[in-house]
Amino acid sequence: MNKAQPDNPLHGITLERIVTKLVEHYSWSGLAQKIDINCFSKDPSIKSSLTFLRRTQWAREKVEALYLSTFEKKSPWANSKYAKKHSFGEAPQKK
Repeated sequence: MNKAQPDNPLHGITLERIVTKLVEHYSWSGLAQKIDINCFSKDPSIKSSLTFLRRTQWAREKVEALYLSTFEKKSPWANSKYAKKHSFGEAPQKK
């Protein structure tokens, strides 16, 4: 059952990919400084981190939030009045 999730920026991204990209970007020690959990500071590995994050919802939410704040770059004009008024890619509406 594959449900569409158009508003979920993490849709289609595995937890393993999230952790791997964060480790590549911050390193284990940097990640442990950002999110203070033992699986990032005491003998860290992808496997042990995934096991912990799959069982601990609050930690997973912190990791997902860090991933989004680090890699999810939105246009500064995405929520502007102009963007809402003028939908790009569509024909202008007649008044």
